[in-house]
Amino acid sequence: MDIRKRLLIRNKAIATGLMVGAAILFVVARTQKGIGAWEWIGAFAEAAMVGALADWFAVVALFRHPLGIPIPHTAIIKNKKDAIAGNLADFIRNKFLAPETMIGKLRAFNPAEHLAVYLMVSKNADGLAKGLTRVISDSLDFLDDERVQKILRAVISDRIENFDLSTSAGNLLDTLRNNNRHQIVLDDMLNRLAVWISTPEAQAKLANSIDDMVTKEYPLLSHFIPNRDQFSKGAGEKIVRKINEYMQDVNSDPTHELRNKFDAAVTDFIRRLKSDQMLRKKIEAIKVEAAQNHFLANYVKNLGNDLKIWLDNDLKQPQSKIQEKSALAVSGFGRRLSTNMELKESINEHLELLVINYGDTVRTAISKHISETVQMWENEEYVNEIELSIGSDLQFIRMNGTLVGGLIGLLLHAVTLLLQ
Repeated sequence: MDIRKRLLIRNKAIATGLMVGAAILFVVARTQKGIGAWEWIGAFAEAAMVGALADWFAVVALFRHPLGIPIPHTAIIKNKKDAIAGNLADFIRNKFLAPETMIGKLRAFNPAEHLAVYLMVSKNADGLAKGLTRVISDSLDFLDDERVQKILRAVISDRIENFDLSTSAGNLLDTLRNNNRHQIVLDDMLNRLAVWISTPEAQAKLANSIDDMVTKEYPLLSHFIPNRDQFSKGAGEKIVRKINEYMQDVNSDPTHELRNKFDAAVTDFIRRLKSDQMLRKKIEAIKVEAAQNHFLANYVKNLGNDLKIWLDNDLKQPQSKIQEKSALAVSGFGRRLSTNMELKESINEHLELLVINYGDTVRTAISKHISETVQMWENEEYVNEIELSIGSDLQFIRMNGTLVGGLIGLLLHAVTLLLQ
């Protein structure tokens, strides 16, 4: 039996026993005609009995109709279930889940500091890493389900077909072109080219290309060139030097002709992406072909299967490399967080923003859930649950009412005698 129920039965028995005892004592005192001490006992018993009955009525009236009689304003908890549910939900929402209360608790708790301490413990980092890798593995199992694959293929295909790739690419390039940011791309391309052609491998390829060109285009002249290898190498070095000089000119001159031509080409290409119907149709055709390409779809699927097999095999090993690396990353983040005050402040501030931005939605959802759950309870179940929770303590009201009533009876009897 539930301990709450045993306690309620026990306290009910004690309170009822006191009430019955007071009634018996009252009857006995009356039979003694109030002679001597019985006069005082009778006054005590009478008042105690009245107090016990009054408090019994009050306590019972909270939960049900006393003696089954539908007296007005009784069975209050049962009849006011909906109002109590709403008031309880509002109280929890406005007091316990109020934004200022939640933020105050959040600041006092300092979640970033606790997170750092938690992550630095090796056991916690290992457990978190194991959980993350298991989630990844289970997610791959879910995605491998043919029913899920079918839905994903349909959704992705629909998204691709309705996606305006040309306009989107044009808008993206237009954004990248703002403030001449596209010139940074040109600079990077030129720098990479300069680095590459300066390597021995690139210069050797250039020398071979010059030698091949001379042999094919000027076969007769090639026989009169002494030391052709040295000639080709020297020619290649001169070409590289000229290219580097040209690229340095471009880098040092913001208004260089090449930059202007590059800008014009990018601008024209963006315009064509947005308005040239022939180019747009070509891009659309390439997009559709890629979306419907079975070889590409199978390739992506096989990549997923290979990744899943690799993950499963690694996770089955006693010393999983994935878990080991993940645990090191987690604990490393914990150590960094423990010493970086700015990172802690950032995490705490973002958590506070989450409370502010989504607090009302969560508070409303929780209060609604509480209200609806209480309203769905059966009346008897609801009344019994509340009675088990507080009914045992309410029995002390009955006990105290009996004893205090008796003492008041003695006091009133003494006052009566003094006034006679």
